[in-house]
Amino acid sequence: MEKLRKLVNEIAYTSLSSSHKLSPLQRSVIPFLSIASSLYRLALSLRRQLYYSGIFRRRRLPVPVISVGNLTWGGNGKTPMVESIALFLADSGISPLILTRGYACGDEANMLQRHLLGTSARIGVGANRPCIDQEVELHLNSEKVGAVILDDGMQHLSLWRDLEIAMINGLMPWGNCQLVPLGPLREPLTALERADVAVVHHADLAVEQNLKDIELMIREVNESIPIFFSRMSPSYFFTAVDINLKIPLKAVCNRVVLCVSAIGFSDAFVQGVGKIGPSFVDRLDFSDHHLFQDKDIDVIRTTLGNLEDQFGSKPILIVTEKDYDRDPEILKHLDPFEVLVLCSQLQIISGQGNTEESLRKVFKQLLKVI
Repeated sequence: MEKLRKLVNEIAYTSLSSSHKLSPLQRSVIPFLSIASSLYRLALSLRRQLYYSGIFRRRRLPVPVISVGNLTWGGNGKTPMVESIALFLADSGISPLILTRGYACGDEANMLQRHLLGTSARIGVGANRPCIDQEVELHLNSEKVGAVILDDGMQHLSLWRDLEIAMINGLMPWGNCQLVPLGPLREPLTALERADVAVVHHADLAVEQNLKDIELMIREVNESIPIFFSRMSPSYFFTAVDINLKIPLKAVCNRVVLCVSAIGFSDAFVQGVGKIGPSFVDRLDFSDHHLFQDKDIDVIRTTLGNLEDQFGSKPILIVTEKDYDRDPEILKHLDPFEVLVLCSQLQIISGQGNTEESLRKVFKQLLKVI
């Protein structure tokens, strides 16, 4: 299954004009993926018509709803943006309820719970949208909730939202511009018409011309939308055996490291670690939300051993917080190698007048937060 996911992912991020570079196996499945993509497009169109015609009803909550979503699968910074919004609302005296799907043992929900501990934020988890709707009822009836934040909510049309934020991967924004499963798009790019705000994530790692091209594409669909640029800013490490032990970033400077991740877009994680200053960076990538098994730990241990033989020093294993929160215990089985968890926060990059403060003004204006 892991190999199949990687095969499809390579197709999705290879332009059709460059499809000749794919393997014979990959080229052979493209016609089947294309048919499935066409059927998916028809289903999307029908679903939208059912909602916009009123046959399927959209529910409006008694509190403001902020949706943070994207048009492609994984790696767009949705959850870090949700956390940032939740902190802003809590600091403004508004208790937010975060609704997340709870993929893969709730890695994202666990991370949010840990980061927002001690604030007025609440988290509701549901594997599907009916479950999430039940979470809404439960929290609105039992607690004083001032706003709802949908994590990965752009395609959740049954719930009316007051603010739609579209997150876009600045390194690989649209892939081959095809709908799933042939491409990475959950919806056509015209869906950006519904967005109130666009945030181009990983902008610090992207080439300036590519960012301009992304902005131009967004403007072609939604001319007046405010566009912001964001990055993940590394803060510190903690160890897999002691979450309370904070280790400065400089601890990996001039060291050999192995980046292991099962996230939507591992390139940004690896590049970010590389910027901290290790002498050598190796990587092992798994599909998004992959739950590490004993066989994966064996592969990781073997890779670490090979790096130790190659460089004559013991390498450090670095994982993301999502990977840690998916299963904290299994990462403790890698002795004698040190396992560090990288903690990062989303930051708005000032550019073209769109600063973090101007994004907060958008929240205040659209949600009437005073």
